[in-house]
Amino acid sequence: MKKLSQLMAAAFLTAAVMCGGTVMAQNNDTELYQILNRVTTKETPNYVSLSPKMQSLVTIATLSTLGDEDLLSLNIAKALKDGVAPVEIRETIYQGMAYVGMSYITRAEKVFMQECEKAGVALPLPSTTTVNDDNRFNEGLKVQKGIFGSGIDAMHKAAKEDEKHLSIDLLTGFCFGDTYTRTGLTLKEREFLTFVYICALGGCEPQVKAHVAGNISVGNTRQMLIDALVVMVPYIGFPKTLNAFGMVNEVTAK
Repeated sequence: MKKLSQLMAAAFLTAAVMCGGTVMAQNNDTELYQILNRVTTKETPNYVSLSPKMQSLVTIATLSTLGDEDLLSLNIAKALKDGVAPVEIRETIYQGMAYVGMSYITRAEKVFMQECEKAGVALPLPSTTTVNDDNRFNEGLKVQKGIFGSGIDAMHKAAKEDEKHLSIDLLTGFCFGDTYTRTGLTLKEREFLTFVYICALGGCEPQVKAHVAGNISVGNTRQMLIDALVVMVPYIGFPKTLNAFGMVNEVTAK
């Protein structure tokens, strides 16, 4: 019975019709999917100014965070069909590795590779790494300070000895050196997607607040952040969305 239910669910998803920036299921699907279709394909496009490509990348980042492999698969397939570069999709997924953790991101990468194979995309994709073991920390620090300013130096100086590996070495080398220095997406796009990932996690309001400020610092706008939350809300729900929106208001009201 469990296997039959799984097959039926897969059949519903496989029968999906793709529309707009996200995936629309057929009209004769369940009422749940009809509601999702209405919100994501009929209402959301009327309220956001993000490009269809960026709406797709926001959705892919959100679903990668939530671990929804079925909807992720359909949205990646839609993005590839619409001409979003495979490297941009891969880099969107990779941007989340230091925020939602490798467990979720390796699963998302697996889904991405499966969809690339179906679409006839040649694998492996070109490497976008620009750092090595010797310079990843220093290059990451340049990016980190470029976004958050001299406060990073103060944070490093204030770190206790037993926490330096976590709050300095890993935070700078992993979060920034291994991700933000990659090509394939711009700095503004990477910081924007980091905001998306942290909002999708929920319960991370201090980090959301920091990356609202980071987004403003690199030239992204309040409206872009609000638009991202509009795209995300059908998937993450209103509690996470409203908490993140509160952080956007708190930072941009200053």
